[in-house]
Amino acid sequence: MAHRTGQKTLPPPTPGRASRKRHWRRWIAAGVAGLVVLLVLAVGLFIKLQPTPAPLVLPAAGSSGQAGPLDGRWEVTAGSLAGFRVQETALGISNDTVGRTSAVTGAVVVSGGRLTSAAVHVDLTAVTVNGKPQPQFAKSLDTRRYPEATFILGQPVTLGSAFASGATIAVTATGRLELNGTSHPVTVTVSGRRDGTALQVAGSIPVTFSTWDITGPSGYGFLASLANHGVAEFLLILHRG
Repeated sequence: MAHRTGQKTLPPPTPGRASRKRHWRRWIAAGVAGLVVLLVLAVGLFIKLQPTPAPLVLPAAGSSGQAGPLDGRWEVTAGSLAGFRVQETALGISNDTVGRTSAVTGAVVVSGGRLTSAAVHVDLTAVTVNGKPQPQFAKSLDTRRYPEATFILGQPVTLGSAFASGATIAVTATGRLELNGTSHPVTVTVSGRRDGTALQVAGSIPVTFSTWDITGPSGYGFLASLANHGVAEFLLILHRG
C-alpha cells in the first residue's frame, strides 16, 4: 500500500542476507586479528633470533707465565675490540643491539706496579652491527664530524703483585670519555690479566645518551623503542711498545 506522499513501503530485510553480512564482518575481523597476531609473532621472533654477541670479557686463561718486566709502555694490538650495547624493545619483547669494531688503538704505561697513564681510541666509523654498517648509529653520534671516541685515564691504578704474577684482577678506574664532541668523567669497571708477553684488559662504561648529546635513532614508531642509555665495551690486547 502506498503512502500519501507517493512513496512505496520498503519490504523488510531478508533474514538470510543480514545473517550473511554479519558472517562476512566476523570473518573479516577474525582475519585482521589473525594478521595482527602473526605480525606480533614475526616481530618477536625477529628480535629474539637476532644474533647478540656476548659482552666483551677476558679470553680464556692461557698457560704462559710472565715474560719480561711489567713496567714500561704497552700498545694496543691485534685482537682488541670495542663497541656498544643498547637494549631495544618491540611489542614487549627485548633484545640487545650490539656494535663491534677492531679499529682500536692506544697505549698504557705501567710504572712501579701501577697503571699511571692510558689513552684508548676507537674509530666509530668502523663500528658494525651483525657485520653491517648502521647509518642510524653514524647519524646519532655524528661520526662525520666526530669519528673517534677516546678514553683518557684520570688517576693511577694499582695493579698489585697478583697481576704481575699472572692472576686476574678486578679494579675500578676513573677517567674521561670523549664522545660526539663532548667530554665527561666516567667510572670504568675493568678486569685484567698478564698472559706471557701480553696484557689483557676488558671493561665497560655506562653511557647515558643525553649526557653526550646523542640523539636516539628515528623510525622505531609506537610499537618499538630504544633505551636512552647503553654500555660502551672494550677488550684490549697489549704488547710492549
